[in-house]
Amino acid sequence: MASFSFGAGNLSKLVRIPLYLAGRLATLVIPRSRDEWVFGCAVGVADGALALWEVAAADGRPAVWLVSDDAQARDAAARGIPHVPTSSLRGFWRTARARVVVVTHGFGDANRYAQAGAFIVQLWHGIPLKRIGLDSPETTRAPAVLRRMPGVSRLLGILYRRATSRISVLPAASHLVRGRLESAFALGDARVPVTGEPRVDVLSRGSAAQRRSAARAAIAAAVGEIGVDTRLVLYAPTWRDGEPDPAVPSATEWETIIDVLDQRDAVLLVRSHHLGAGDYVPPRRTARVRALGSAVVADVTPLLPGLDALVTDYSSLAFDASLVPLPVVFLAPDVAEYGARRGFYGRFEDVAGDDAALSWTDAAAQLDALLGDETVLLERVNRARRLDERVHAFRDGGNTVRVYRAILAGLGDPSDGIDARARMDAPK
Repeated sequence: MASFSFGAGNLSKLVRIPLYLAGRLATLVIPRSRDEWVFGCAVGVADGALALWEVAAADGRPAVWLVSDDAQARDAAARGIPHVPTSSLRGFWRTARARVVVVTHGFGDANRYAQAGAFIVQLWHGIPLKRIGLDSPETTRAPAVLRRMPGVSRLLGILYRRATSRISVLPAASHLVRGRLESAFALGDARVPVTGEPRVDVLSRGSAAQRRSAARAAIAAAVGEIGVDTRLVLYAPTWRDGEPDPAVPSATEWETIIDVLDQRDAVLLVRSHHLGAGDYVPPRRTARVRALGSAVVADVTPLLPGLDALVTDYSSLAFDASLVPLPVVFLAPDVAEYGARRGFYGRFEDVAGDDAALSWTDAAAQLDALLGDETVLLERVNRARRLDERVHAFRDGGNTVRVYRAILAGLGDPSDGIDARARMDAPK
């Protein structure tokens, strides 16, 4: 069973309208500070929000992290990051007082009722391949209990557009991606600067050997000991908008997958989407398949250099992986249905090629060829490089600094700031 759907989420939004109105009245009388920031991220103390936190903190910005559970609180404390519960009275107060609110997924990353009047930075969490926001009918899908009532989806669209109009900065990886974000969030050029994404700076800093060594060590710490020569394959399906994942392997397919992993001395790391669910447990115990969900590692991006291949469908990880560059096997058994319901930016084949697997049997065969044939491997790596050239304007590790400067410019902050961090992160 999936854990979230747009219909259920939209019903919750409609029910909470009085709370939004109360929060708006409160923010009219609570004065915002001149310099306080709050940060939030749906997956924890991670992603682009953490990268931006480090730059802002190095520049002396007073800030607090909004945590949604005890695990996030422990993580923040371990990093020495001041934090308060997002939905608490303190979370409301700090958000209502903040000059800058930083989120990565949605407004619920911070206290959703206290953001009116703040300078909102929406870092987002990946380059979209599937249509998002106002470009997808799923975003404004009416709850099942209200689906027969006329005008509900239109009302949800109006509310969504009004909410996104509050976004002050939404950084884009390139001009190609900028157009998608402007359309999805109904924002003008000035609010969607092409700066690169803070979340992927980690894929451009240091040498390739250093990145791979650090990533392999982090993976081993998360999933257990791995042989020095063992290849690592990440499987990361995207969210199915509340529907069951159609790519869960059958018992026969599991045997095929495990056979390939055994023959190629490889381990499959399974990372289901944090909003979805899928039974990715092999019928027999094997060290060749290990879980790497968001409860194990909140942010998988820094681990990409430690991998040898990625298996995915419509996930933005394919774009992130192109920075490594990492060979990708696309597995999309429901591509026709998903494309009709959700839609893609451009054609799916423009990213996945014309040989995307429709079953795990096919995907396992492609993975076997990739891991066993240097010619196939090189061709897949070159595909990744070509994708990288299309979607990323920057590969210098300086995205976060550029985003920080864009925020300061939007605030009209005359201070140059970031000197210490800029020296630390500037491309060598």
